[in-house]
Amino acid sequence: MTMSILNPDDPLERQHEKLVQIVDVLMRRVEQDTDDSGAAYAQFQRAVLLEDQVRERTGELERALDLLNASNAMLAEAKREAEGARRDLANAIETVQEGFAIFDAGETLVMCNSRFCAQMPDVRAHLDPGLAFADYVTMVSRSAHLARPPGESAEDWAVRRMRRHADNHVMFNVRLGGDRWIQVSEHRTREGGTVVLQTDVTDIIRLEREERGKLLDDQARMIRATLDHISQGVCIFDHQRRLAGWNRRLVELLDVPARLVRLGTTFDAFTQSFGRGLKLSGELTTEGLNAWAGSATARAPIGFEVGDGRRVLAAFGQEMPGRGFVISFTDVTRERDAVREARETNETLEQRVRDRTNALAEALASAERANASRSRFVAAASHDLLQPLSAAKLYLEALGSEDLAPAAQDTLERAGKALSSVEAILDALLDISRLEAGPAAVNVRPVDLGALLERLREEFKPVAERKGLTLRIAPHAATVASDATYLRRILQNLIANAIRYTEAGTVQVLAERCGDALKLSVTDTGQGIAKRDLQAIFREFHRLNARASAADGMGLGLAIVERACALLNHPLAVQSTLGAGSSFMLSLPIIDSSARRFEDPVDASRPTTPMPTDKIVGLVENDRDLRSALCTLLEKWGLSVIEADTGEEMLSLLDEIGIVPEVFLVDYQLGPGMDGIAVLKTLQDRYGPVDGRLLTAEHSAKAGRAFAKAGVDVFYKPIDPNALADYLLSLA
Repeated sequence: MTMSILNPDDPLERQHEKLVQIVDVLMRRVEQDTDDSGAAYAQFQRAVLLEDQVRERTGELERALDLLNASNAMLAEAKREAEGARRDLANAIETVQEGFAIFDAGETLVMCNSRFCAQMPDVRAHLDPGLAFADYVTMVSRSAHLARPPGESAEDWAVRRMRRHADNHVMFNVRLGGDRWIQVSEHRTREGGTVVLQTDVTDIIRLEREERGKLLDDQARMIRATLDHISQGVCIFDHQRRLAGWNRRLVELLDVPARLVRLGTTFDAFTQSFGRGLKLSGELTTEGLNAWAGSATARAPIGFEVGDGRRVLAAFGQEMPGRGFVISFTDVTRERDAVREARETNETLEQRVRDRTNALAEALASAERANASRSRFVAAASHDLLQPLSAAKLYLEALGSEDLAPAAQDTLERAGKALSSVEAILDALLDISRLEAGPAAVNVRPVDLGALLERLREEFKPVAERKGLTLRIAPHAATVASDATYLRRILQNLIANAIRYTEAGTVQVLAERCGDALKLSVTDTGQGIAKRDLQAIFREFHRLNARASAADGMGLGLAIVERACALLNHPLAVQSTLGAGSSFMLSLPIIDSSARRFEDPVDASRPTTPMPTDKIVGLVENDRDLRSALCTLLEKWGLSVIEADTGEEMLSLLDEIGIVPEVFLVDYQLGPGMDGIAVLKTLQDRYGPVDGRLLTAEHSAKAGRAFAKAGVDVFYKPIDPNALADYLLSLA
């Protein structure tokens, strides 16, 4: 361990003095010791070395002293600058117009200006640096110049003030004695300290109070003017149930004594006027009304009436903020008189209404009977017309196979076309008549759309080709929910119209799936439809081409399309550009056909097999002309015919001759005896399964349900010879 003769903690000057003393002592000892052993010389050498060390140490001490002096100078300069900055800060905050104080992060006062707590001299005298914020709050809470809220102690005020101090954003008003106010706001510094600002807002608050008073006075005058202007009588009571306000109309309506219409009148005294002529009506009593006004809990709105036999006043009471309430009175005498007169008038009107209703009911029933009679007449007339029409077509078909002169053949073709036009018109009239029956006219079942489109293509392709048009019907395999007969009629009408009004180009039928629905469109490149005619085209007997002949239709096609689509719930839309063509679109619901059979009203294509000549046909038809025409046509085809006028006659004839035909054609409506369904059932009961079809002009939904229930197929009149031939060939 190295020992030092100098104390490092001594000042440099002290260490220097010790070294000088040591050198002097050593030099004296060297001069005195002159022994022969040379120890004096050794002492001298050590003294020289020590002097060098002392000199080096002295230099270091001098340099350290110079550094210390420089540091002291810099420290003094920094102190002067800090004092200057503090003076500048003090001068700066002194120029602030508000009271200003800074507390450091330790919640102790750093400095404040002379305006801080200037309104509280007893607090201002103790605002010295180092004062704790909590102590500052305590002094303020106990200040004689602080006007605390009534009932609040100094300790409570201090707790509430410290609670506000803990908030991030602090701003509140403090009331002082002499009706003075200061606004206190606190702001946090970046180092965690607090800056407190105190602003004297006495003048502002007094001005606001003055303005509020003026506003309240103005509002009071406006309220008074409003109350006096309205036709209702209004009275206002305060929380102690004392009269606080009213209008002139109240005095006029209630006719209360003048002594009661003054400030401070109690509600109980006020309601006593109801006993002076005005009386409460209904279940509410004066005691109940007083109980409502004196309720200790919130009052629900209340309505009542008072009257004196001549007048009726409707009153409505409602609670106001502050536990007061207001009651308004409205003169409803005229309304009540009007109600009474209306009641008296109503008693006489009720009988008149009943009489009028009965008359309207009779008129409606008469109209319904007339409409039903018209529908029955149309159906019956159409049936009666179709019978001879069917016979005429069959006779023409029989003549068609004869060798006739060209002129006669041409006449025959013209007659066939004329009959086809009449048939089309009758079919359209029957369709209109059936559609007027509503939903009962349709029978929605699964329909194979692909097969239907293919048959339509075969049906209309020759017609389009004769006009030089291109008919495109895109195949689409889908099963839709519809009435097969009416869906076919809809598409027939749309395609026929498209071909009729298209002189050149294309008629196209497309099917496109859209989710769970199938969108069918019939588009042409024809003359188009003007916007003004887009709705008119669906009216009966309306045709765009007024020069068209009756052979081109009577303008019923689109009327049938619209009504059928509406009944089947198939949305129908049309788009057209004049001169560029039209497109009719309808939407059909797609269904799964895996578990249900298709509804197919049209038989398969006609076979090319020759008609068998060994077949016997049993014909039951009560129309003599139609029966004769059918016999002529069937015999022309090489078939044998057993004919009868009624089902009973046919059964008797078969029993007599002992021959059973291979196929039966039976009219549905045969007169007072058995109908066609009963005849076919009796034949099956007697002779086992037999092939047969009904012949009928009955297109009603009721008949359709009967045919479906019996499981029989039908030929609708007028009978299509081609369809009849197809059926007979299918039995070969």
